[in-house]
Amino acid sequence: MVQGIIDRFEGKIAVVEIDGGDMKDFPKSSLPKGAKVGDMLIIDGDKITISKEGTEKLRKEIDDLMDELFED
Repeated sequence: MVQGIIDRFEGKIAVVEIDGGDMKDFPKSSLPKGAKVGDMLIIDGDKITISKEGTEKLRKEIDDLMDELFED
């Protein structure tokens, strides 16, 4: 089992950053319905699920970094 983050979509391909390193292409059709850029995925063999908890944590970290960057 590995974790990945959807980096972008290129046509019918989803480019996923695996465990903070390598990029791997997956058919968009293999992702859960409603998957979006920035979602954290749990990849277990052929089964791919969205980690809602992981996705929310990532979004909060990004929001916090943006707040720090744009403080007056």
